[in-house]
Parts: sequence; C-alpha cells; structure tokens
Amino acid sequence: MSTAVAGTAVAGAGDLGRKLARANRAKQVTAFALLAPALLLMLLAFVWPIGALLTNAVHAPEFRDAVPKLAAWMEGWDGEALPDEAGFALVAEEFGRAFRDRSLPRASTRLNYERGGMRSLAMKTGRGAPRLAAPYRESLVALDPAWGDIATWRAIANASTWLTPRFVLQALDLQRVPGGGIQAVPPENRVYLDRLQVTFTISIVVTLVCAAIGYPMAYVMAMAGPNRGRLLFLLVLLPFWISLLVRTAAWVVLLQKEGIVNGALLALGIIDEPQQLIFNRFGVYVAMVHILLPFLVLPLYSVMKSIPRDHVRAAASLGATPASAFVTVYFPQTVPGLGAGCLLVFILSIGFYITPALVGGSRDQMLSSLIAENALGTANWGLASALALVLLCCVAVVYPVFGRYAGAKNLRLG
Repeated sequence: MSTAVAGTAVAGAGDLGRKLARANRAKQVTAFALLAPALLLMLLAFVWPIGALLTNAVHAPEFRDAVPKLAAWMEGWDGEALPDEAGFALVAEEFGRAFRDRSLPRASTRLNYERGGMRSLAMKTGRGAPRLAAPYRESLVALDPAWGDIATWRAIANASTWLTPRFVLQALDLQRVPGGGIQAVPPENRVYLDRLQVTFTISIVVTLVCAAIGYPMAYVMAMAGPNRGRLLFLLVLLPFWISLLVRTAAWVVLLQKEGIVNGALLALGIIDEPQQLIFNRFGVYVAMVHILLPFLVLPLYSVMKSIPRDHVRAAASLGATPASAFVTVYFPQTVPGLGAGCLLVFILSIGFYITPALVGGSRDQMLSSLIAENALGTANWGLASALALVLLCCVAVVYPVFGRYAGAKNLRLG
C-alpha cells in the first residue's frame, strides 16, 4: 500500500514539474512577444544602420562591380611591370562598356581614392574607348601617357578587390607602399591622428571639469530639503528643454569680445581690454561643460540620494572627523554614480560635432567634424566609416580600462 502511495506521489510530482515547465515556457514566449517589436525597432533603426556604416570602412566593391573582367584579371598581375597586351585590351573594353552603362563615374571615384587624377583618366578613357584599336598598349599611352606609368596600374589593382584596408589605414595616417608594406604618412600630411588626439584631450578635460563642478552640485542637491532639492533638480533639468544649437549659439553671444562676459570683466576692472574667449579651446570647454554637466549630475545625484545619512553620523559617533567620515564612508558609496556620470560625459564628448564647430577654432575641431566632412562634403563614405570605426574602437578600449581603474563594473545610474 505504501509503495502505491509513494508511486502516486512521484507521478504527481512529475506532472507538477511538467506543468510548471510549460507555464515557464509560456511566460518566456509571452515576454519575448512583448519585447519583439522593441528588438525589431532596435535592429532596424540602430544595429543595421551602424553595421552598414562600419562595413563601408573595409568594403568597397564599386570598381570591381563596374569592371568585373578587368578586376578579375588584375588578381593575377604581379605588380612588378606593366601588364601585357591583354590587360590593356581589357581596359579599353571594360572602361568603354562602363562608360556606356554609366557605372564608370562611381567606379572612377573609387579609383581616385587610390591615386589622385584617376577619375579624370578613367572618364577620358571611357569616352575615347570607341576610337581605340589594337595594339591597345600604344593606343592607351597615346590617349594619355599615364597608362604607361606603373603607379596607375597599381591603383587599379588596389581598387579591384572587394575588401580594402585603405580607408582604415588612412584614418590612422598610414599608407601602403609598393610590395605590400605599411608605413606612416609624412608628418606634413598627418591629419587624423592629430584630430584624434585633440578629441581625447577635449573629452578628458571636459569630463574632469564636469566632475569637479558636478560632484559638489549633486551633493548640495542630495543634502537639501525637499523644496530646495526639487528647485535645484528643476534647474539641472532646464537645459534639456532648450535646443543644443540654441545653447551653443548663446555662448557665442556671451563670450564674444563685445559680449556680456567681457563687458562684466571690464566693468569689474579684472581685464584692461576684451579677451578672445570664443573660437578657441577655452570656448569649446565652456560650452561643452555647460551642455554635458547635467549628464554627470543626474546619475550622481540619484546615487547620493539613496545613501542613508546615518552612515556618516555613525562614523562621527565613532570619533571620525567630518572630513574623514566623508572620505572613508560617504565618498566610496558615490563612486558608482560618479563613474557612470564620467563615462557618460566622456563618451558623449568624443562624438561632439556642433559645439566645437560653432565655438572652436580650426585647431579645435574634433574627429567628428572630419567624419561629417567626408560623409556630407566629399561623399567619401569609406573614409567617414573608417573614422567612425576608429572612434568606436577607442570607446571599446576605454570602457574596460575605465572598469579596471575606476570601478566601472559597479556603475549605477541610480
């Protein structure tokens, strides 16, 4: 009898376990169904566009798609001497066909990235292709002597691949040399690493200044009474109600030589003549700190507000001085909020574009301005994508370093 009862109990437990598992699966399916629209929106509006942009940094098929036969033939060329007659014949055939089907302009732009003047050479060859005849080597060299230069053919060979490291190398001020080696560009031609250095310098200074100003501000907000605390919180949120462009333009008015700041300093006798406070690094720091300060104050205030005040009082009751209690008891508990705010300000600073463009000088432009120039000005999406990839890699390196030395693994927004 006892054996039968035990068997029934085991069977009942097994049925209960299966029902519980089915209920858990149903909950998981329901949760996924509710999250699916948000995940799809994130994929279509965030992940896919960024992935497509970064792909352009190394994927450049425009030339190969326009002249597939020539591109395939160039894979077997050793690059040591001018191609034989077959290579010249393919140039005449493929460039002529690409000119007729209007795919040559885009392909020639890709060529021009490899070597200056290749676009005009390609279009000239495409237009003159119907008049070319064998021997094609002599015909092409007669059409333009550049076809007798091996550098022209090396540019074609570099443009004939689906994947190219050119844009990434250019973003790092590097270049390929004949034979496949890589070397730094001459110092007078270095642009992008200098802009990257400026970007990091500005971002670090802005982050440190925001931390120096924001910590006492958040502390006052957290220690204030309910009514005063709400007022201070409202003042911190107020800048979010004003356009970023308007806030930046306001600093142009305030900091110019005839502006309010110079006028006040002159009236107080602090300076004898108007100072250049705008269109330089100082103006960039002031405007960016003003714009980004709330991003540090809010997470820090949220963490400070959750810290019980009894902790400091308990330390004081045990004989700790106010300064010692703050340093050993209160401050360590605020580090997660401080770290979250600093990391947020730093990452936002790296990608700033409008503010340095409006209030900075030519030497204060950050890497984002070069990204915008290549994407919108010269339509060099490959280089723009490579510069964006460099910024992304920098953030990917900074975050674990920050986590190692600043306790970012315990970051909290509140």
